[in-house]
Amino acid sequence: MEDGAQQLGHCMVDMKELSANPEGLTAAGVMLTPQLPQMELSLACTDLLASGRDRKPNALVQVSVIDPHKQLLVSHACTEIVEANKDPLFLTGVTFPSEYPASPETLVKLTVYDAKDKSQESSSFLGSATFSVGDLLRAKDERLTLSLRSSDGVCAAGTVLVSRLKMGEMEEVDVDHITTDLPSHKCPLVCESVSHACIDNNPLTGPVFKNPICKVYRFQTVDSKWMLVREQMEECTLSFSIPKQLLSLYIQEDMSRVRDLRELGELSPHWDNLRKEVMTRYGGIISSYQETLAELDKITGRSFKPSCCKAQKSLEFIPINLHTQRMRVTCPRKTDAFYDIVTVGAPAAHFQGFKCGGLQRLLSRYEAEKKSFSTAYQCIYYSPEHTAKAQEVLSTVSLLQPLISSLADQLLQAAQEHSSSGLREALKNLSDKTEQFVHTLKDELVNSALLALHAARPGYVSKNQKQTPVQGGQHHGHIHQGSDQNQSPVQGLPGHSPATSISDSPAGCNNVEASQTTTRGEGGTLKHQDSIPHHKEYDEEEWDRVWANVAKCLNCVIAMVDKLQEEDGSKQESVPEQQLADVITSHNPGDWREQLRPHVTRLKECVMQVVEKAKRAMTFVLLQEAACSIPQGFLLQQRRDVVFSQALAALACGFVMRLYAGMQDPGFLKQLHLVGLVAQFESLLSTYSEEIGMLEDMEVGISDLQRVLFQITEAKTDDLSDLQPLVFGRRDQFTVEVPLPRLVFQTLPEEIKGGKPLRVFPVLFNVGINEQQTIAERFGDISLQERINQRNFEMLEAYYKSLSEKVPLECLPCYQTQTDIKELLETLGQNVVTKKRKNVEILWIAGTICRRLNGIRFTSCKSAKDRTSMSVTLEQCALLRDEHQLSKDFFIRALDCMRSQLTQGDVGHWEDPEACTVTENKPASRHFYPIALLLVSSHLLVVWLILSLVFLLAKYQ
Repeated sequence: MEDGAQQLGHCMVDMKELSANPEGLTAAGVMLTPQLPQMELSLACTDLLASGRDRKPNALVQVSVIDPHKQLLVSHACTEIVEANKDPLFLTGVTFPSEYPASPETLVKLTVYDAKDKSQESSSFLGSATFSVGDLLRAKDERLTLSLRSSDGVCAAGTVLVSRLKMGEMEEVDVDHITTDLPSHKCPLVCESVSHACIDNNPLTGPVFKNPICKVYRFQTVDSKWMLVREQMEECTLSFSIPKQLLSLYIQEDMSRVRDLRELGELSPHWDNLRKEVMTRYGGIISSYQETLAELDKITGRSFKPSCCKAQKSLEFIPINLHTQRMRVTCPRKTDAFYDIVTVGAPAAHFQGFKCGGLQRLLSRYEAEKKSFSTAYQCIYYSPEHTAKAQEVLSTVSLLQPLISSLADQLLQAAQEHSSSGLREALKNLSDKTEQFVHTLKDELVNSALLALHAARPGYVSKNQKQTPVQGGQHHGHIHQGSDQNQSPVQGLPGHSPATSISDSPAGCNNVEASQTTTRGEGGTLKHQDSIPHHKEYDEEEWDRVWANVAKCLNCVIAMVDKLQEEDGSKQESVPEQQLADVITSHNPGDWREQLRPHVTRLKECVMQVVEKAKRAMTFVLLQEAACSIPQGFLLQQRRDVVFSQALAALACGFVMRLYAGMQDPGFLKQLHLVGLVAQFESLLSTYSEEIGMLEDMEVGISDLQRVLFQITEAKTDDLSDLQPLVFGRRDQFTVEVPLPRLVFQTLPEEIKGGKPLRVFPVLFNVGINEQQTIAERFGDISLQERINQRNFEMLEAYYKSLSEKVPLECLPCYQTQTDIKELLETLGQNVVTKKRKNVEILWIAGTICRRLNGIRFTSCKSAKDRTSMSVTLEQCALLRDEHQLSKDFFIRALDCMRSQLTQGDVGHWEDPEACTVTENKPASRHFYPIALLLVSSHLLVVWLILSLVFLLAKYQ
């Protein structure tokens, strides 16, 4: 166990051993550096007596804790089954986390059973023994040898040896004797503690993870050494906090959309009715989201959604079984290694169901049918690209308009202070943001939408009486663009000739004002646009003029600043040096401000006018898109919101975990801000029945994560509440802010501290591995899986190409397996196109590449339980074999240990009593073999034979 509360006292681990923290990583009131468990035990038995004379027992030990105050017996842990051995040495240890309410008076009861079969359904009691924590800590070498007593308390059934595990180097021991001969001297698995460098190098675990469950194992290496392996699974507070924040943002965005629709002004009866219907739909979504948010606010204490609640409406935005899993490996004379993975149920709309498929299929069908909807509703058909562009324009202008206004005020303040350097800096920032603003509006979509809006006004009559409003809306006004692609966006705008700069002609600034007056005279401000005489022709060049005025006004401001600085410079040159100070002190600092004020005011007015026009135009685009998609479009948006919420919660959890783990790795931090991180989602869903719909949902949800950026910020305080990640933005672009304590934040590179947005590149690979996938591969269609794997392989390959161009390969982590990443990518590409059933090589290679690229690993199945547990444990044992020289004789035993006491299986313990019963009573689940060796079960074979017979009969009839 790597994080937790303070140690219990002098009876537990020496606090000096646990106080070694990396400098600056302990925040006031928040211990971010993980701590070791306060106590870990190893168990072994000798001379066990089985019930049958001629057989050796299949032994396992059940560990229970007796609370001395409450006198309650609580099941705490269980070892694996060691088959046919009267002197078993258990590889699974017992751990007491640092926050466990143990004391020296706490009693521990060890009960030994003989599991006559692997299912443990018919097990017999062999004996039990009890000791106190204080007895163990006071014992010599912290080892106890206890006699096992039978149920009558008289007969001895053997002995049990309890030893306290310590950090340190393990002694050599003969592999042939590890399961048969228990040494009578000091336990061979533990020797004296050595340096605690492993503690110094621990990564942060952070404030967003809680309720850890820990398992500890000891395995043999190929050189007869012993490694200590700890598994730790934790819940994540982001399971609920991220969806709740998203719901609030969804509500705000939809309420803003309703306000924009109201502000469109007077529309013809047809369009007004459509607007009312769309506003009603938005109102329904807002009301539904508000109810869901209220229900989520009532939930306290829980940090994850169990699979039994996956179809519960109030929890549909919450990911299923979101947990983090960390495997920590301690080897002799080596630095500890950490391997992290996030497990989560497939992001999908389980409450809404999959009768008609998932998002990928529904969206494709929706786009194909939308053209016919637009004709029926007399709307213009807008492609998804046009709709996305309209949302982008709305989002960008809403963000930039107040920013430009603020920068303009800063320019005036610099003028007030008569600061040349401040004036230049403020002007540079103002110019950059204004040019970005102008670039955003450099799209014919805005012009055509304004024409369509004009055509939707009451009493509109087209020029030739033949053109319908739909046709009129399809007309695109011409936007002149400068011929020089490399010129400044201001210089290339319509109405401004590079040959004649406005800065050279004071009359140019007056022309801007005259142009504005003309525009206002025709239509007033946008709020008066409703009173445009409907018999007038639409002025297609009006938008070009209004849009260009922003650039002209900016040039006027630039020209005035240049003029002021030139005049100031010439005055200083003409005055003798002895009079220079008098001139500066006698200069009126208000002159610059007063001369700049008219130009800055006109710029702000032009920007506001453009914003109002653009907002109305883009709102009308979205109105038409929403009107021609009622009700299907709104239902799809709700489904997409649900799936994205689950996916983002998982991604944020993985990002935070990966960030904390890499805080002391300069290469990782460099990669983070130069390129970004790859997030590899491993899916084990089958392409059969409803899981096809889940996979279609998951594909879209993972793809939508490309719209997410991360930023690292300095926390206001070190309170846990101020260290929770925050989400900002709209559906087209979200930003997740991750606060860090001040001392930790100061250690980051300047680029990250400066607020640089950090990208994540999500990729998804799917290989179905259960019985249903066998049916799909024989009789169904797996093209969805093939297309997903091919597309995401190309994305992963593109990420590596970008990474290799910007980041030295020395920044990437070093592994024992020195296979080149490029070679791994080639092998992955070959497997992706190979027609092979249940080709789990795709998942293994993709996971290896992800770890080699400092990426974030995710594993998912329907509920993140059975298949996910099998995959995670197999990956962990493969890492122990490949990176830590796990003995080949121990591979299956290690796999058995992890699967008989699945940390991931403990998800079932937390869900419901039935799941708890299944998991506890069936340690035979440890006998699942690697996924690649999963065979078709007997009942599936019967189904296959029946289907084959039916197929043959139908063929020959």
